[in-house]
Amino acid sequence: MSAPEWLIRFSATYLLVLLVIAIIAVLAFAILGYAPKFRQFRKKNLELAILSLSSALISRFVIAEIIRHIIDRPRPFEVINGVTNLINHDIGQSFPSGHASFIFALAAAVLFYYPKISILFFIAAILTGLGRIIAGVHYPSDILAGAVIGIITAFGLQKIYKKLRKEKAA
Repeated sequence: MSAPEWLIRFSATYLLVLLVIAIIAVLAFAILGYAPKFRQFRKKNLELAILSLSSALISRFVIAEIIRHIIDRPRPFEVINGVTNLINHDIGQSFPSGHASFIFALAAAVLFYYPKISILFFIAAILTGLGRIIAGVHYPSDILAGAVIGIITAFGLQKIYKKLRKEKAA
């Protein structure tokens, strides 16, 4: 496997795994918040873990799946001559990208708690999307739609969460 092909496969699949591990680490820090030294980060990190995982799961496994069953778009490697499937993907249901909806939801959720770190998440999300386009499993519009779904889901859940927190405080 050549270096560019390895980079495409890494970006298209494994980068997402690294970001999920990062969110799990945030959850671990929230749990560690019960230790006196880390108490100041407990609430913030727990909120981040809950918001990011719920946003990612809802955008990917609810919203994107509903749209996929309505719009069963073939993948580029299925219909465009010369496009090779570099990551052994199933056929059909290209629109919207589930990976993009998941990873952009994570990035948007991180933005609310750690804006500077969220830049790294957004860069990883963009690289994942580009990797999936170059790998032949998505069109640019699939990635864009997934990104919009993920970001809107995170913003919507954040708004709901803030409203519930205000009601609880009142």
